[in-house]
Amino acid sequence: MKELEGHGVALITPFKKNGEVDYTAIPKIIDHLINGGVDYLVVLGTTGETATLSDNEKKHLISTVVKHNAGRIPLVIGIGGNNTNQVIKIINSTDLSPFVAILSVTPYYNKPNQEGLYLHFGAIAKNSSLPIILYNVPSRTGVNLLPQTVLRLANDFSKIVAIKEAAGDLKQAQTLLKICPGDFCILSGDDETSLSMLLAGAKGVISVIGNAIPEEFSKVVYHGIEGSVKEAYQTQNIILDLIRSIYEEGNPTGIKVLMSALGLCENYLRLPLVPASQNLYVKLNKSFKKFI
Repeated sequence: MKELEGHGVALITPFKKNGEVDYTAIPKIIDHLINGGVDYLVVLGTTGETATLSDNEKKHLISTVVKHNAGRIPLVIGIGGNNTNQVIKIINSTDLSPFVAILSVTPYYNKPNQEGLYLHFGAIAKNSSLPIILYNVPSRTGVNLLPQTVLRLANDFSKIVAIKEAAGDLKQAQTLLKICPGDFCILSGDDETSLSMLLAGAKGVISVIGNAIPEEFSKVVYHGIEGSVKEAYQTQNIILDLIRSIYEEGNPTGIKVLMSALGLCENYLRLPLVPASQNLYVKLNKSFKKFI
């Protein structure tokens, strides 16, 4: 899956003051990312506040992204959940032709064990026409997809081709890189630990910070993939404080401050998420000035 290597960005969903999706902002965001050197886009991911979108909004959002992207770079769609049968129904009822893969998060809230996770993703793989990217983010879901389970899935289901590893645990990431097949694509889903994973052998990143500074973070990604350690850390160190700050009050709270500063969208989120506090707002805008 060469399309999944390099720098992917999990798209935000822009909102208006009245709470409606700001579809007119999406083309500007897409052009900003493509011009910044991003390799592919992830639609309906966590950063897109997908849990708060209606089915009609999701359809309109997909249509808007697909139309404006116009085949310029690959697209990945997020379809996951904690009801296996419902996830399969959504996959079967969605036009997947514009996409190269499905990003599917581990089931949240009901916290299945490793066998449950294996059977959940196996069922999805059997019913998907597209390759599957596993998405492991324990801080959000309350469950950790362990390396041995990932290995089982990679070996047993040809449709399961990659993992977005966002546990933020370098020891676990190194184990994944050590035991998984060479053609299995391991991607970092944690901005701060991405460089360490890339230098250890990961094939790419699905980032949040890339929404705001696609060119700068793309440099980190490609220096990391190429093993250019000095250059990678030079760029990483310039943006590290910004990466840490955007997560202080959750995601996408911080990244929306930066996107607003760029004039790409307004700084609104949907409940239960709220905009950044005044202290964080001032802090982010101050540290972001050198990038504008």
